[in-house]
Amino acid sequence: MRIEAKHDLSANDVAAVEQRIYEHNREATGARDGRDLGFVIRDETGDVVGAALGYSWAGIAELRQLWVAEGFRGCGRGRALLASFVDEARKRGVKRIWLASYDFQAPLFYERAGFVRVADLKDWPIGHTNSVLCLTMND
Repeated sequence: MRIEAKHDLSANDVAAVEQRIYEHNREATGARDGRDLGFVIRDETGDVVGAALGYSWAGIAELRQLWVAEGFRGCGRGRALLASFVDEARKRGVKRIWLASYDFQAPLFYERAGFVRVADLKDWPIGHTNSVLCLTMND
């Protein structure tokens, strides 16, 4: 067996690795309810111009990406995507939503939406901070 450098895995290869990790995690915890959780906004041509993507599993959700294309920002689309993600997570019985946001992205956006900063990772990347935020769902 040898280790091979492979820095350009396909989306299918990455998905296969993530599936194997999920299989291990569900065996370790007994939680078998993992599901993707995502919303997109498309323009009139069908191109994706905004998305909120993540998953729910074992009573938690992770928002991995929230993005709105530059020309579509400032009109509430990001808030709408985040609200949709939170609403669907709540319907799934999620108790906490986790995410990370760099200081040059949108940590204040998430804080205004009720997320609480639980950790700041300084110099990630160098000269910047990566913040971990959490929203605890009220029943």
